[in-house]
Amino acid sequence: MQRDPAALKSALADLEQRHLRRSRRVGVRPGVINFCSNDYLGLSAHPEVVQAFADAVMKYGVGSGASHLVTGHSIAHQNLEEALAAFTGREKALLFSTGYMANMGVIGALADQKAAIVSDKLNHASLIDGCRLSGAKVARYRHADADHAAELLADIEPETKSRLLVTDGVFSMDGDLAPLPELARYASSTNAWLVVDDAHALGVIGATGRGSCEHFGLSSDDVPVLVGTFGKAFGTFGAFVAGDSDFIEYLIQKSRPYIYTTALPPAVAAATFAALEVAQRDSWRRERVLAHARRVHAVLGLRGTQVSPIVPVILKDEARALAASRELESRGFLVSAIRPPTVPAGTARLRVTLSATHEESQVDALIAAIADVVGEVRS
Repeated sequence: MQRDPAALKSALADLEQRHLRRSRRVGVRPGVINFCSNDYLGLSAHPEVVQAFADAVMKYGVGSGASHLVTGHSIAHQNLEEALAAFTGREKALLFSTGYMANMGVIGALADQKAAIVSDKLNHASLIDGCRLSGAKVARYRHADADHAAELLADIEPETKSRLLVTDGVFSMDGDLAPLPELARYASSTNAWLVVDDAHALGVIGATGRGSCEHFGLSSDDVPVLVGTFGKAFGTFGAFVAGDSDFIEYLIQKSRPYIYTTALPPAVAAATFAALEVAQRDSWRRERVLAHARRVHAVLGLRGTQVSPIVPVILKDEARALAASRELESRGFLVSAIRPPTVPAGTARLRVTLSATHEESQVDALIAAIADVVGEVRS
């Protein structure tokens, strides 16, 4: 891009013409029901979580003041890391300031220009950027196609010392699960690190909400690198990586986004600790949000099996998706229109996300509105 105001205006006009220009919204206006938040368990405003945050602010202040390796690592951070390790069945966990940084930090620590990475084509942008910036040779396999991933792993040159197989656990725009058992088997047979970003599964998926690994009955040996975030089911902010002790220690020494970033505010860590406790105690939240999602999926006649709180309604055309989103908002429902490059060209959609705070009557009203606005849906 040239340093030319006319070039910027032209680029913005082009995005506008193709219905791809994005805009920010300031909050959600009163009377509109939010069906596009990732607050799956409804914990962002839970009284116990809010109180834990408020108490910790009074105790620690509003900021951590430094990176974890200087003076930013408080007892609140330590308590949360230990709770996360127990929750995920790993020896240790390590906090990161954002999920984006966690993914980039893990991949950058394990891979360099001499490494090889095999990555799902629909992985989150943070995984894609982590792969690119590592300098490793990257091959992308067809979405959720474990056999194709195996072919690409087999093509890696034998002398390659570091190899990674990278995937989301639940994909953020489609709500589907990665074929983790097959991927784990192929990663093990080729001595590759299996890196799973389980941001949209932890707290919701699995018999006790421990994510896609629990759903498939996989151990820490099967999935040695597990990434999770707090801004989805746990309703707060930040992220973590869990694994065995040596791996976490290696990240502390080598992960640049961890080393050179100010630690999360202690109050956020304390609130997340409280959210983790509520999520484990109130199993009805997980059951309710998944029941809502299954109902939307079934009544609208969408294809596939619904296993997560994310329900995509594929409309293909960007203009149609935008128009549908605006019409739904006029009827009192906030549902995002997702367009390229977030999703592949020709797959623009409404992305419906459900929460435990939604009432059945609200979900039924949304279903009726979508059916009326977009007509018969088959995605």
